Amino acid sequence: MEQLFKAWTGYLASGVEAAAGIIIAFAAIEATWRALGVFLARPAAPDEAKEGVRLRLARWLAVALEFELAADILRTAIAPSWDEIGKLAAIAALRTILNYFLQKEIEQNAERQRAVQGHTPIKGG
Repeated sequence: MEQLFKAWTGYLASGVEAAAGIIIAFAAIEATWRALGVFLARPAAPDEAKEGVRLRLARWLAVALEFELAADILRTAIAPSWDEIGKLAAIAALRTILNYFLQKEIEQNAERQRAVQGHTPIKGG
């Protein structure tokens, strides 16, 4: 029964990782398409359009990182050794930190956009 649980959890973690890969692939395709539109635009697109492409990609990458973190959590549940648990914890920590900074950048950009639109002062910068 334990082996069945471990196998099922491993397959589930692999499926979640595959979902993250699909999200990243579609996000990259979308970002490429949008970037081409921005870079080929005549007259040249404003910097906000370029920033928009980058931040939209960042949002999708943040979603994919959440999926990867979920897969790490599943793998931790079935990790057979402390060494593997340590490696998974390090990977999960790095992904969490990366996701945190991506989210901060997205929030700062949204705050800048609100400040420009509403002429309100920007906090902390």
